[in-house]
Amino acid sequence: MPLMSQDVSFVADALKQAVPYVKTTGIEFEEVSADRIVASLPDDPALRNHIGGPHAAMMFGLGESASGAVVMAAFAAHLGKATPLAVRADISYKKIAMGVLRAEAVLGRSADEVLAELESGTRPEFPVTITITNAEGVITGEMTVVWTLKPAR
Repeated sequence: MPLMSQDVSFVADALKQAVPYVKTTGIEFEEVSADRIVASLPDDPALRNHIGGPHAAMMFGLGESASGAVVMAAFAAHLGKATPLAVRADISYKKIAMGVLRAEAVLGRSADEVLAELESGTRPEFPVTITITNAEGVITGEMTVVWTLKPAR
């Protein structure tokens, strides 16, 4: 089945079950596809910093969760032969964030290319780029999470 035709609607509920942090923070998945995810973080006083906006850790967590969701969606049919793991992450805080935040995570390499590398015996690494915006669409953060697929033994 071609990647784009896969039904990945299960990803939002699966992440809330598998990763308690997602449920605890109230992250919602607004758009889900095999190469792009849009997630949001509510404006919750319990998640705020000293200036009244979402804490930097919450911004990072939103971005990392969105990146994990797109990885899960992209490789859902192959999770029996490999476990996705975050390798490293980088975040830049661009503007003061206030209110509800959105994170758009986009797979940085085609899933087919990553899977071919895995099948060849190499442990692939691939980036997911994340843009974090406020309700007005202003970019408040940019992030990259590099993932790998660890072969099942």
